[in-house]
Amino acid sequence: MLKILGRATSTNVQKVLWFCDEAGVAYDHDNDIGGAFGQNDTPEYLAMNPNGKVPTVIDDHFVMWESNSVIRYLARKHKSALYPSEFEARNLVERWMDWELSVVAPHQGTVLVGLVRTKPEDRDNAKIEASRQAWARGMTILDGQLGETAYVAGDEFTLADIPLGPIAHRFFSLDIERPDLPNLRRWYEALSTRPAFQKWCLIEMA
Repeated sequence: MLKILGRATSTNVQKVLWFCDEAGVAYDHDNDIGGAFGQNDTPEYLAMNPNGKVPTVIDDHFVMWESNSVIRYLARKHKSALYPSEFEARNLVERWMDWELSVVAPHQGTVLVGLVRTKPEDRDNAKIEASRQAWARGMTILDGQLGETAYVAGDEFTLADIPLGPIAHRFFSLDIERPDLPNLRRWYEALSTRPAFQKWCLIEMA
C-alpha cells in the first residue's frame, strides 16, 4: 500500500493526502514526521529523502519526494480524470502547478513561519512584510485567472487546484492585510465544500 510520511500541517503533505482521497487511492499515513515531531533528519529518513523535508511517499519500493511531482505520478498511475490527457489541457494544469512552486509557495512559507512559528520578539518584520506583499501580488494574479475560469486550469476541478488550495486557506486564515479578491474567495469557498479539502486543509495551522 502507498505510504505517506509527513505531518498533516504541511501544505505539501496536504496536497498528497487531499489528492489520494479525491482519487480514491488507498494509503497509510505516518503523521509523526517533520516539524515538532522531528525524525526527518535521521539517517534512515535522509537515505530516502536527502532534502530532509516532508512528504516522502513510498509506492511499494519506489520512493518519491517533491509533492507536485508525487501527485502527478499518482494521477498518471491511477488514470485520474483530475489530470487531463489532452495535450494543451495538461499543459495548463502543469503550468499552474509550477507557478505555485515558484511564485506563491516561498512567500506564504515565510509569512507563516514568521507569524505562527516565531516569537514576536524574534520576528524579522521587514522580511515578513516583503513576503506578504509578494504573496498578495501572486494571489492577485490567481484572482485574475479565476475571473476567467471556475477553477485554476479551466471550468473543472483538476490537479492544478490541489497545490493552491492549502495556500489559499492560509491566505484567508492568517491575520494579515489582504487585497479584496472576490474571484479567489469564490473559488476557495467552492473548494471548502469538498470533503477531502475539509479533512486535510481546513485545519489549524502550525
